[in-house]
Amino acid sequence: AREEQEKTLAIVHETVYSYEQPVEYSTHTLRLHPVHDLMQEVLDYELEVAPMGTIRAFDDVFGNHSVELEIKSSYSELRFLSRSLVRVRHPGDLTTAGTKWTIPLVWMPWQRQMMSPYLLPQELPEAQLRELSEYAMSFVERQSYGLVESLLDMNLTIYRDYQYLSGSTTLETTPFEVYVRRRGVCQDFANLFICLARLLGLPARYRVGYIHTGADDDNKIQSEASHAWAEVYLPGIGWRGFDPTNGCLTGVHHARVAVGRNYRDATPTSGTIYRGGQGETLRVEVRVEPA
Repeated sequence: AREEQEKTLAIVHETVYSYEQPVEYSTHTLRLHPVHDLMQEVLDYELEVAPMGTIRAFDDVFGNHSVELEIKSSYSELRFLSRSLVRVRHPGDLTTAGTKWTIPLVWMPWQRQMMSPYLLPQELPEAQLRELSEYAMSFVERQSYGLVESLLDMNLTIYRDYQYLSGSTTLETTPFEVYVRRRGVCQDFANLFICLARLLGLPARYRVGYIHTGADDDNKIQSEASHAWAEVYLPGIGWRGFDPTNGCLTGVHHARVAVGRNYRDATPTSGTIYRGGQGETLRVEVRVEPA
């Protein structure tokens, strides 16, 4: 079956923070605005914030559309609601790019310099990095040093061999722990994939966005919150998304929002409470539907 060439997705993302003791003063960073570029068009976007504060919109160092919010009034509930209408185009086939690349890729010195934040693996004990390097190389050897083949193999293996288990990890869980335990959630699988790619000298970064899964899909769990995947920079093609949670390449079902070296650079909502705000509970709901 021929893949769909484009798809329009309607996305509603609601985040509600509730507090037992009111917050008196807080600042927040929101990265909820989808990417607008060659492969994705933002047809409509609106953001509701309650209670309202002082808002300043800017592009951060990664090019993410960001909002700085300062709230000086007292509140017990904080609500962010973003609605997006996004047209996603299919990025094209990876294998028809013509070149048959092999690992290791040779980068020009200025390319390597531009890519350096995406080439440095997470700081882990040397023994762990060595073990992860051997794991990464096992895919390369199995695929006769073919670049795209190795990445596809890695993507599919994480999907098949690792268990998706909600609540089994935290933001502090390292790629090595995920590799050892063989379980996690989308951000863990993305982190592991990124770590392995970087150990192979491939620039990789962390992408947060949304995925549309039909009612009959096995991976329904993904569509109820933000999704995360990895992107690898390929010569002559650019950044391409690999979704190890679902064992697929990203296409018209993936809407891209924020990007960075890791989760912290791209997290949808973050903030600092300076006064008050004990007993926080968080509720996040995401709906992604074809428009």
